[in-house]
Amino acid sequence: MKYLHLGKGAVVRDDEIVGVFDLDITSQSHLTRKYLAACEKAGEVETASDDLPKSFVVCEGKGKRKLILSPMNTATLLKRVKSGE
Repeated sequence: MKYLHLGKGAVVRDDEIVGVFDLDITSQSHLTRKYLAACEKAGEVETASDDLPKSFVVCEGKGKRKLILSPMNTATLLKRVKSGE
């Protein structure tokens, strides 16, 4: 089992990751904005840093969903997953 560090102490298990998304690209869609707003309203959003988020990671485990805003870009997160960092 591997873990992915998302910033500011936020760590998730790789088997709980549903997807990693670039916030700039995906937030251009009204559907993504609605999804993000729904997650925020449901209390499912966590922030992995005080910095401006560049990506978000959707996780699901033990029947719970959470969305984590990360200051790292998707390329950095992908490298971390592949290297096991």
